Amino acid sequence: MKELEKLLNFRPEIRVLDATLRDGGLVNNFYFTDEFVHSLYLTNLKAGVDYMEFGYKASREMFDESKFGKWKFCKDEDIRAIVGDNDTDMKIAVMADVGRCDYKNDIIKKSESPIDMIRVATYINTIPGAIDMIQNAVSKGYETTCNLMAISNAQEKDVEVALDLIAQTDVKVLYIVDSYGHIYPEQLVRIIDRFMNAAAKHGKEIGIHAHNNQQLAFANTIEAVGDGVNYLDATYNMMGRGAGNCAMELLLGFLKNPKYNVYPVYRFVQDRMAKLKEEGIVWGYDLQYLMTGILNQHPRTAIQFTEDGRKDYADFYCELIGRD
Repeated sequence: MKELEKLLNFRPEIRVLDATLRDGGLVNNFYFTDEFVHSLYLTNLKAGVDYMEFGYKASREMFDESKFGKWKFCKDEDIRAIVGDNDTDMKIAVMADVGRCDYKNDIIKKSESPIDMIRVATYINTIPGAIDMIQNAVSKGYETTCNLMAISNAQEKDVEVALDLIAQTDVKVLYIVDSYGHIYPEQLVRIIDRFMNAAAKHGKEIGIHAHNNQQLAFANTIEAVGDGVNYLDATYNMMGRGAGNCAMELLLGFLKNPKYNVYPVYRFVQDRMAKLKEEGIVWGYDLQYLMTGILNQHPRTAIQFTEDGRKDYADFYCELIGRD
């Protein structure tokens, strides 16, 4: 039975990370104005958010800078232009994908950077690369996480082996990532148990990053809270790839830590996020994302369905299951 104390009581160990710029950037190719980003930064400070993720450290050799906004690449000078020396309690994070970043050159020493945390994103088959990236970042002075993506598509034994390998590094947090929005709370409990075993063995924390394909991102996140997961990702107004993520306004409204203040979040959603939608930027739950979530498929086909302005949901479902 769920430990009610972990759900109802103040948990000082909990850390909330805002992923709006990074996951939301996948919706608009990271074209956020500096005014928007600075406003989000100030809102996170007022709301008591613990980490703000600015975007990716993507390779400028692999990705054309002219086709993306600056937060695809998160140059240190661009972050500093927003946060200055960030003389606050909130820490700055960026994500680095295995095989898609020049981490040895683009990630400089922590002492010279406004960034505090490097979040290494990996699949099961790229664990050796993730380990090298984690150790490189730690040697430069950063906190690190390892975000194990597409966990719903991985074999249990493979996950156990991967977790044991990663947990032997100097990584701080092992992240469960429901990339396809496929996992139900009942399944999540078993996944958390495997992560907790590895974490307890090697002294690590656990985090969760949920997607909302089946409208379970918030449910899965608070399920994780009840099972002792301390690092929680959320985005404003659920902005994120496809169906989006756990809503910051839901999460901060639920958590019992008095340091969190949901009112600034409501103001930001009202003043900033609503405007993005009025400008035609599309994200959030819809049937096409539900279908890929149920079928445990990458949402790329649903994203294309959305971009094409299609509404033939039944035909799309037949395409997904290979039926003429």
